[in-house]
Amino acid sequence: MPGLKSPPDAPPLRIAVSESPSQNPLRTPNKKLPSPSPSRSKASPARSAKKPPPDSPNPDDSSLDNPDLGPFLLKLARDTIASGEGPTKALDYAIRATKSFERCAVEGEPSLDLAMSLHVLAAIYCSLGKFDEAVPVLERAIQVPDVERGPDHALAAFSGHMQLGDTYSMLGQAEKSIGSYEEGLKIQIQALGETDARVGETCRYLAEAHVQAMQFDKAEELCKKTLEIHHAHSEPASLEEAADRRLMALVCEAKGDYEAALEHLVLASMAMIANGQENEVAAIDVSIGNIYMSLCRFDEAVFSYQKALTVLKASKGENHPQVASVFVRLADLYHRTGKLRESKSYCENALRIFAKPMPGTTAEEIAGGLTEISAIYESVNEPEEALKLLQKAMKLLEDKPGQQSTIAGIEARMGVMFYILGRYEEARKSFESAVAKLRASGERKSAFFGVVLNQMGLACVQLFKIDEAGELFEEARAILEQECGPCHQDTLGVYSNLAATYDAMGRVEDAIEILEYVLKLREEKLGIANPDFEDEKKRLAELLKEAGRSRNRKAKSLENLIDPNSKRTTTKKEGTKKWGFRI
Repeated sequence: MPGLKSPPDAPPLRIAVSESPSQNPLRTPNKKLPSPSPSRSKASPARSAKKPPPDSPNPDDSSLDNPDLGPFLLKLARDTIASGEGPTKALDYAIRATKSFERCAVEGEPSLDLAMSLHVLAAIYCSLGKFDEAVPVLERAIQVPDVERGPDHALAAFSGHMQLGDTYSMLGQAEKSIGSYEEGLKIQIQALGETDARVGETCRYLAEAHVQAMQFDKAEELCKKTLEIHHAHSEPASLEEAADRRLMALVCEAKGDYEAALEHLVLASMAMIANGQENEVAAIDVSIGNIYMSLCRFDEAVFSYQKALTVLKASKGENHPQVASVFVRLADLYHRTGKLRESKSYCENALRIFAKPMPGTTAEEIAGGLTEISAIYESVNEPEEALKLLQKAMKLLEDKPGQQSTIAGIEARMGVMFYILGRYEEARKSFESAVAKLRASGERKSAFFGVVLNQMGLACVQLFKIDEAGELFEEARAILEQECGPCHQDTLGVYSNLAATYDAMGRVEDAIEILEYVLKLREEKLGIANPDFEDEKKRLAELLKEAGRSRNRKAKSLENLIDPNSKRTTTKKEGTKKWGFRI
């Protein structure tokens, strides 16, 4: 997710104030991830950098009423950070500068200096990892400017919304983050018009946020708008167009439109070749290989991966994490084609690189690679090894801001591994932690969240916590019906689990109602060739027979309801034995 990434080992945060914001209003960055600068307002009057800082006065000191003190303290804050002294001392200067600007502000007149000071203060809080404290500062900052007063005010408001979105992103609050970005985009469009090139940059930035939140329809709409804007302002085969097409390819791939994704990637590759971006061409070749693999065109996928591997080894070295990532893709490909020895060899090569990473390799890169390799070990029935890799990935990310959703995904995978190994209490705890993080990050309406709830419900069933399981299955059903529709395999699996749970609770009529609905769906929309149809038909017949005989029959014991051999992962929705639950 786009965000202010300031891990503990990152270099000091640099906060710069541009000399003339009106010359370049509402400009979004050219880089992929950093957000628009939160501090682009008019610079304060120059002060001598050699002048020693004053002793820290009482915040209520009357000297804060001096209109020259605010700009001076704000410059001290920026200089302190630039000198590498650290953000703690700069924080004190920024707080005092903000108070001075507040005292000196003319009533009824919005102060751009105050807005700039609040942006800097929030950025320092973020560099200290105090994102919760940065949020109210930025909420105050976006209330200061009046966008009707010209481009400087519009810039201050735009920057505030974008910085607030980044901060929410680092807190894992995706919905609030996207909401802030959308407000910033509205202000930018109001000031510059819908076809300005800088609007295109912000649209792409917002599209990336939607991709991270798995909101692919909205991301696709923004990508199309970005492409239209850049076509109007850039030369054919420009770097901007290449970046747009790579993002569009990612969206198309996520939506299962592989041919369209391949077309965008080929055009992006041609643009990168025209601009001499050899390493970027290699990265695109990896993406092309992924598409070929999704299309089961394995020979072409191998060619694309090997082509990228040759370039990356030559340009970045054989121990670079990008080389390891290609090894992982090749390992996955050979696993899919049944060449397990080659697959394991590539996994080991990647793990060797991740074990001794090159300087500059991020924890996120290593964790992502370990998670992908764990999926391969899981698929070859080595859950213990897969679990070890997931635990290593978790340890790498646990202290990193903005990684809540990623950690939740890893915890969900760990829960599946625990479940497969029969460690149901640990599985439930892992799922519970993942669910809590997903709720907090605003993903409680996603299909993935529904699947995790279903998995947690199954762990509860194994622990005989049948009431809790029923609640989880009900919530999962509501989400998956909304996100996937009633005919999706994930939704049908939850229906089956919920029917079995209701029967275990003695709610026979509710179980009958669900099974009748599922059978009707299969008969009218899905067809009856699926083997689950006969299982569900037999279950319904038995329930109806017993319900007709006695409404107050004792609930079946859970030992008879649960298929003891059903320990498969989430990747296959196969029917279990009679009265079985489905993962």
